[in-house]
Amino acid sequence: MLGTSWLRASQSIPLTIAEGNGKGTNADRRRYVEIARGSALACASILDCLKACEVLTVAQDKQGKTILIRIVSMRTQLGRRDHEIRETSVFYGDDDYDNDNDNESNDSGSES
Repeated sequence: MLGTSWLRASQSIPLTIAEGNGKGTNADRRRYVEIARGSALACASILDCLKACEVLTVAQDKQGKTILIRIVSMRTQLGRRDHEIRETSVFYGDDDYDNDNDNESNDSGSES
């Protein structure tokens, strides 16, 4: 049960960030960063449970917590920033098109 929860929560972190990156407004993108932060905190709680059940060693728990502290710290900083949270556009081929419903043109990345 905890293994499934760990897998779901850990996979949710990058998937939620990717989904949020496709949103049209900074507020929406920041909301998704906060959701990803919550998933990282859930992973830390799962590590606590696994350690309490003696499934993890102290060293494994420490290694996992070190990584999760870094992930949560990065997500916290991104959520607090007052500037845009967005990756630059990438062209994937001849049939690439801009369908994210924002006001950006596909070729220059500037607003229409």
